[in-house]
Amino acid sequence: MTKKKSDVSVPTAVGNGVASFTKTTGVKTTDEAKSGKANAEKAVKGKKEKAIKKAAKKAKKKAAKKAAKKSEKLSKKVYEKELRRLQIELVKLQYWVIEKGLKVVVLFEGRDAAGKGGAIKRISQCLNPRLCKVVALAAPTEKEKGQWYFQRYVAQLPSAGEIALFDRSWYNRAGVERVMGFCSQQEYVEFLRSCPEFEHMLQRSGIILIKYWFSGSDEEQEERFQDRLNDPTKRWKLSPMDLEARARWVEYSKAKDDMFAATDTTRSPWHVVAADDKKRARLNCITHLLSQIEYEDLTPPALKLPKRQKNMDYQRPPMATQNFVPDNF
Repeated sequence: MTKKKSDVSVPTAVGNGVASFTKTTGVKTTDEAKSGKANAEKAVKGKKEKAIKKAAKKAKKKAAKKAAKKSEKLSKKVYEKELRRLQIELVKLQYWVIEKGLKVVVLFEGRDAAGKGGAIKRISQCLNPRLCKVVALAAPTEKEKGQWYFQRYVAQLPSAGEIALFDRSWYNRAGVERVMGFCSQQEYVEFLRSCPEFEHMLQRSGIILIKYWFSGSDEEQEERFQDRLNDPTKRWKLSPMDLEARARWVEYSKAKDDMFAATDTTRSPWHVVAADDKKRARLNCITHLLSQIEYEDLTPPALKLPKRQKNMDYQRPPMATQNFVPDNF
């Protein structure tokens, strides 16, 4: 008769009067199960605490960075003083451009909310709008889509004595059109090939071409987007396309790098403006723009106001016959 094996082996060694047993069932005791559960809970708790500490550290670092950035910002007094000085120089530059019949094209490119529009506004603010125009084209129409790609931009180029400030330009093809799939790969490659040639052709024709790229961080863009979302007067600046572009941040970074590699030429270089600090970005951009064109002060002498004409034998109609805007304030 075969003996049934026991679940527990016989003593294998005896030392100090205590037997050593070896388990063969593989079943954990109650104490071992409790210990394993406690260790698992401890590990989970440790991970949670580590995640909380990491998040707190990140938040503290972000707050410190924001505080440092705030302390580094230019005071309103200094900014307005420097802006006033530079705008006077811009007026002098415009007089020179008019006198010499120069044709100036300035391109402003960069990510959404990078500060391009603000810089353009400060440049054009004190200039004669008849001779300094801001070009901000909408999406191309069906007719324009069937034209030579550069055609609608050529129509906006300045005549002698004029300055054209492009709030985005033909570089849309290398950025938004490529990332969002609004152009074919063949059209994109052709643009990168022909763009330097196009720009050199403009320069040979006498156009002064200056290109700026406004570079901002991810954190600063998010802050400005939130500001636009919360301010009804700025909400029009945000579109579904802008939000989609933010979702494709890395794709836009790659597109920008590829664009620079193909179009940052010796004759037509890109000038990068650090744009996280709006005030500094505007002052730096205007200062650089003034350095790109040699000019002299051709400001005309101050005019003298003539004496007002004396009363003639003329009776004006009663004020009550005119339609006045209601005086609500």
